[in-house]
Amino acid sequence: MGTTDTENEPPGRSAVVLALRHYGQELGRQWNLALPALLLPSLGNIGTRYLGPLLIAKLAGRIADERGLSLGEATPYIIGFGATLFLAEVLWRVGLHCLNRVEARGMEHLYVRGMDELLAKDPAFFHDNFAGSLTKRVLSYGKRFEDVVDTMMWNVLGNLVPLVFGAVVLWLYEPLLVVGLVVMITITTTAVIPLIRRRQRIVNDREAALARVSGHVADSLTNVETIRAFAAEEREAGEHRARVAESRRLTLLSWDYGNLRVDTLIAPMSVLTNVLGLVLALAFAGGGAGVEEIVVAFTYFSNASAIMFDFNQIYRRIESSVTEAAQFTELLLEPATVLDPPEPEPLAPKDASVRFEAVHFAHSGTKPLFRGLDLDVPAGTRIGLVGRSGGGKTTMTRLLLRMSDIDAGRILIGGQDISRLRQRDLRSLIAYVPQEPAMFHRSLRDNIAFARPGATDAEIRAAAGAAHVTEFADQLAEGFDTLVGERGVKLSGGQRQRVALARAILRDAPVLVLDEATSALDSESEILVQDALWRLMEGRTALVVAHRLSTVADMDRLVVLDRGRVVEQGSHEELLASEGTYARLWQHQSGGFLAESEDTTGGEDAPRAVPPGGLPGPADPARAL
Repeated sequence: MGTTDTENEPPGRSAVVLALRHYGQELGRQWNLALPALLLPSLGNIGTRYLGPLLIAKLAGRIADERGLSLGEATPYIIGFGATLFLAEVLWRVGLHCLNRVEARGMEHLYVRGMDELLAKDPAFFHDNFAGSLTKRVLSYGKRFEDVVDTMMWNVLGNLVPLVFGAVVLWLYEPLLVVGLVVMITITTTAVIPLIRRRQRIVNDREAALARVSGHVADSLTNVETIRAFAAEEREAGEHRARVAESRRLTLLSWDYGNLRVDTLIAPMSVLTNVLGLVLALAFAGGGAGVEEIVVAFTYFSNASAIMFDFNQIYRRIESSVTEAAQFTELLLEPATVLDPPEPEPLAPKDASVRFEAVHFAHSGTKPLFRGLDLDVPAGTRIGLVGRSGGGKTTMTRLLLRMSDIDAGRILIGGQDISRLRQRDLRSLIAYVPQEPAMFHRSLRDNIAFARPGATDAEIRAAAGAAHVTEFADQLAEGFDTLVGERGVKLSGGQRQRVALARAILRDAPVLVLDEATSALDSESEILVQDALWRLMEGRTALVVAHRLSTVADMDRLVVLDRGRVVEQGSHEELLASEGTYARLWQHQSGGFLAESEDTTGGEDAPRAVPPGGLPGPADPARAL
């Protein structure tokens, strides 16, 4: 099984920086909560790790100096110690209360932001990425905010702020103690940084391997019926085992690198720091210091060495979290190409006419398909787009919807250049029925109402009735509340197309685009649906893509496309009389298929079989829509 480049490549430095920037923006957005969330636990740690031991050291110093101390004399130290611990607990609770809200709101906003970013991507982007991999990435992008902020609060600031406090206390006792501590921390950091950079590359490879596992699982589950139909369960399971094994290998490599390389260096440095603290404390004692100074120096050095020992684990948590988040932000580094204009025009079409003016377009990585394409569709005109596969029929509909942008020229609706409109405004003018209707794993009612969420139940049922959805919906146990399954798998192909037609009817838009809208219907269903479609087209501008010429023979005008060029236009009778490309295609249909174009683009639909003579239609019993 192949994978895409975006899934094979680990996130680069730019993606990591972008992920951190996004997380920083979330903290800045909630600075009034983020500030206490990050600092209060640090202050609590000062109480438990430094103030508490400082009080005990002073108590020990007095006991040593006075060779004993009564309980009454020790009481102030005991009360101070208890109050310090209690205050630290209060600071932790308040900080955690703020932290919970920062993280919950931050994850919510990042989940929304991630989905918005994906929805803004061009359709081609989704052709190059597994849905399962994208799902994992966008969810990790939001979820890992919690891990990063937790680590920053408890492990980074929670250690560094108290360490600064401890350094100040040590300086008041003896500056040499601080110098020794800074030297050990500097040596350790300098030695570890090159190892960490190397480990970052290994972690990137690990996360990319995990994304490939996720993508393959989603791809296999989406196509599980195809796997079973070709008895490919073992082959797919073997592919999964291979990907999981690669993920395990890279995971162990990253873990072992941290354990055998980074920790192996940090551990002895931590031991040396403890020993140095003891040596300096004893040397300090030899200069006249007492028990108090020795206990403070050794305790604070021990705290510092513990931070150094945990350094790899802290970095490992941040590294893993940010790398996963960067798997998503990597996708954002290449911006979408289909964008709303900076200053969009208000939607004010003069009519429902459609016009292609000198349009040039090429699919990515291919030679140009359209070179100066011109086509004028007056308002209220029904146009049939026909021709060999690869001629550009479906591409024209996608360009009209701005699923892709043209390279040159203009496309206008009602006299307005569609590139100067908001995409949502443009698409509000169009009711679109694709050849392969997409269904959400929602109820029948929800799938139809998707075209107009504010529609009443009566309007939904009216649209369903016109598209003959009610004929099978009423037979379902839960009727219109029946869940259709992922991608509508609980419905037949013909039923899905009827639901898509019901959407178009409910949309009630001035421009209608049908791309093989009846291709999955059987003959009886098509006869039932055609009357609704003719009624739907009344008073609307309609562009109807068809391989079966009989389904568009009664259009006001037929446009014959061949290799991106309009080679003929006219009515069915006029084109037959001209004995040109259309007439030859009509003759070929008696054999069941259109001939393939030598210049296919991959964006068009394969030709389909048609019974000789076609299907009956509203105007002529020998024809159909």
